[in-house]
Amino acid sequence: MGILSFFKRWSKAEDERALERAEGETRMTSLERDTDREDYEGRKDDSYIAGSFAGAEAMETFENSEREDR
Repeated sequence: MGILSFFKRWSKAEDERALERAEGETRMTSLERDTDREDYEGRKDDSYIAGSFAGAEAMETFENSEREDR
């Protein structure tokens, strides 16, 4: 298996996922679309924060405090 065939298969899978997502979005109401966009922005912020050293430490502290509250 060559690297070119790997990238072709990967690209094809990405294209299929993009088409499925687009089809799903066309069936969404504007409220669902706005909620989806807010969820995406939140996940993007979370991944940015978790990627930094200080953010990872803060996330760990937050998770520990939630466990203690239970």
